[in-house]
Amino acid sequence: MADLQQPNDSFMTGEKPKIPTGINVLTILTFIGCAVGLLGSLYNFSAAKSNLDKMETAINSPDYENMPALAKKFMNPEALEVARKTYENRIPMTIIGLLCIGLCLYGAIQMRQLKKQGYLLYLIGEILPVITYGIFIGMASLTGISGIMMIGFTLLFVLLYTAQRKYLVN
Repeated sequence: MADLQQPNDSFMTGEKPKIPTGINVLTILTFIGCAVGLLGSLYNFSAAKSNLDKMETAINSPDYENMPALAKKFMNPEALEVARKTYENRIPMTIIGLLCIGLCLYGAIQMRQLKKQGYLLYLIGEILPVITYGIFIGMASLTGISGIMMIGFTLLFVLLYTAQRKYLVN
């Protein structure tokens, strides 16, 4: 029942404020997500050319017509264009991705200290990558499985953190 604690109770008694359970769990998950995001950003940067080459080879191969329908859904001209734009924009996307990971990480640290500014930093760090993908790669990148998962996790965590804002102070 630690979540029922009023935000200013501990400030009046001079005690160090206890981190509410919801914020504690969310920030730990955010730290893990930042680590995975860092690895993913670095991998996407280093593998962009290889992924583009593999997709071009597969689509231009004589065996393309004999591929199963499921494989063709992932290797089509639209997916090839997404891979091409990902390769062409890999440097700005990686820089923005690393910046956003830093914002989410710092925001989570601030929220563990029950600071409201952490929520805003986290929110910017979560929403900016979605906008970046839309601008640099196009809306097609947001409609595939990975795009839907990215938007879904972003919405889920933003809503969960928003529900915990009542515990954050200045």
